[in-house]
Amino acid sequence: MVNPPHPDPPPGGYWYEGTEDAVGLLAAVRRFRRADQRMRRRMESDMDVNATDVEALRHIIASTRAGIPLTARELAAHLGISTASTTKLLDRLSGSGHVERTPHPSDRRSVIVTVTEHTHREVAAELGGMHESMLEIARTVPVESRQAVIDFLDALADCVDPPDPDDGDAAG
Repeated sequence: MVNPPHPDPPPGGYWYEGTEDAVGLLAAVRRFRRADQRMRRRMESDMDVNATDVEALRHIIASTRAGIPLTARELAAHLGISTASTTKLLDRLSGSGHVERTPHPSDRRSVIVTVTEHTHREVAAELGGMHESMLEIARTVPVESRQAVIDFLDALADCVDPPDPDDGDAAG
């Protein structure tokens, strides 16, 4: 017999003592992280890709939107995987119709990676409504509080994933 899932313990019942508002903030962050993880798993299932594939697609789309051509080597560096693993990833994503590789205009040993129009539509269908809702929620944060929220979330990000002092791009 499978036991039913247990609800979260009340604030202060975790590693933190007390019930002050700071513990409530951390509990809210944990709830958001769990919801985000569930959303990512649904997206991976719906698009028939894995977590690394999703991050690769996200980075390729962001680079394209910024007008920055992305090479396979740059994608490997971003993902923290070998160029051989990146080749396998791109073979898989190309085979599924998610990405295209075109020759680099000035380096014949390199390729530029872009997502297909189909992938743009698929990602927009998966995430467009949610992103719009998230933007609306963000707009409800009072203007005078927004920098405090940004600072709080940036500090948490640095706490769980400290910036590498040797990395020129500490902002991620």
